[in-house]
Amino acid sequence: MMIKKTIAALLIGVAGFSGASLALAADNAKASYKAAEDAADATYKADKVKCDDFSGNGKDVCLKQATAAREHSKQDAMAEYKGTPEALASARKSEADADYAVAREKCNGLAGNGKDVCITQAKAAQTEAIANANTQRDVSKASASAREERADARYKVALAQCDALAGAAKDQCVNAAKIELNK
Repeated sequence: MMIKKTIAALLIGVAGFSGASLALAADNAKASYKAAEDAADATYKADKVKCDDFSGNGKDVCLKQATAAREHSKQDAMAEYKGTPEALASARKSEADADYAVAREKCNGLAGNGKDVCITQAKAAQTEAIANANTQRDVSKASASAREERADARYKVALAQCDALAGAAKDQCVNAAKIELNK
């Protein structure tokens, strides 16, 4: 009985420590995300000042590039912070939109058919980037689902093996299977 109480106390202590560790990790992740956003804004301001050296369409392109660079940095930070396939896909789509805005601005420096072709190419690149983001998201989700299914199958096999045991040995076997499932 004393051993069970000691194990229970130990598990409660580990759970409390894990909870504190998770909270600390979340705070660190949020601080990293905020720092990345601040760095992106600072870089954008510096890049924007450099654009003052240009005029006309060159300046417009420079400003769009500065905006796109900031968008890429912020979206990458957000995707890393959230850590989900949806967040990564959303980031890639926003980046595709920012890149399209740059390409479109470059096209504005052209005239006639050349401009039309340029805009069509820019739109095609944006569409391809968005499609790739969606595909990557779907593949990530499918991989995660497959991992869960494999883990569930291994857990069921382990439980079936535990059925051959009795008493404390069976309880230990089931607990070991649960721990293995959560890895």
